[in-house]
Amino acid sequence: MTKKEALKLFEDKKVRTVWDDEQEKWYFSVVDVVAILTDSPDPKRYWSVLKSRIKKEGIEPTTICSMLKLRAADGKMRMTDVADLQQIFRIIQSIPSPKAEPFKQWMAGVASERIDQMQDPELSIEQAVNDYRRLGYSESWINQRLKSIEVRKLLTDAWKRGGIQEWQYASLTDIISKTWSGYSTKEYKHLKGLKKESLRDNMTNVELLLNSLAEASTTELSNNEKPKGYVQNADVAKRGGSVAKAARDQLEKQLGHTVISPLKAKDYLQAIDPKEEEGAADA
Repeated sequence: MTKKEALKLFEDKKVRTVWDDEQEKWYFSVVDVVAILTDSPDPKRYWSVLKSRIKKEGIEPTTICSMLKLRAADGKMRMTDVADLQQIFRIIQSIPSPKAEPFKQWMAGVASERIDQMQDPELSIEQAVNDYRRLGYSESWINQRLKSIEVRKLLTDAWKRGGIQEWQYASLTDIISKTWSGYSTKEYKHLKGLKKESLRDNMTNVELLLNSLAEASTTELSNNEKPKGYVQNADVAKRGGSVAKAARDQLEKQLGHTVISPLKAKDYLQAIDPKEEEGAADA
C-alpha cells in the first residue's frame, strides 16, 4: 500500500499515524493512543497486558490491530502495532479513561479532515500554513516553504519520468545538496543539530531559495534533456546543483560571509528585526 507518515497532536501529545492511499484510511499507533488515554509510565507494557486480556475474551488481537513500520523515538523505523479507526474504537472500549470520548471525537475529526483534503487539495495547503504559523514561523518563510514544496514535486515527477525509483530520490537529493551547499542531507542536519526534524523546515529563507533554485534547475535540465536511469539523472542533478552554487558564491562574495547557517529556521528568524521581517512579508 502507499503510505504516508504523519504526526497528529491531541492535547499537545503526539500520535504517530499512517495514511493508506489505497484503503483511504488512517492507521494509528496503538501504544501512542494507550499512552494518551492511560497516562501510564509504561504504555508498551500496558498494551501488552491489555492484548492478553482481550485474547482471553475470545478476540484475537490480530483482528483489532496490525503492524506497520513507524518512526521510533530514536529516529529508526520499527514494526509497531497500529489500528484503523474502527479497531481503535474497539480498543478504547477496554480502557477505562475519562479521555475516551473526547479522543474518539478527535480521531473522527482526523479521518474526516483527510477525506475533505483529498476532495479539495487547497484545504491541505491551508492546514500546512496554519501548522507553520502555530509553530511560530514568519509569513515570508511560510510562503517560501510552500513554494519549495511545489518545486520539489515537479522534480520528483521529472525523476519518475526518467525511470528513477523512490528509494533513489535520497541519493540524487544528496548530490544536489552536496553540490550547492557542500553538505549531504545528513551532514546538513548534523550542522543544524537536527535528528528527526525536517531539514527544509529548518532552513533559512536564503537556504530555501538556493535549495529551490538547485532543484528547479535540475528539473528544467531534466525536462530539456530527458535523462534515463540513475547515472544520467545523477549527472543532471550535479549540474542543477552547480547553478545554485554559482548563485551562492556570488551572494556570499557581496555579503562577505557564508549563507549556510547552523541555526534552525525559527532561531534564525528570531534574530531578525520584527519590522524588517514584516516588511519582507509585504514585499
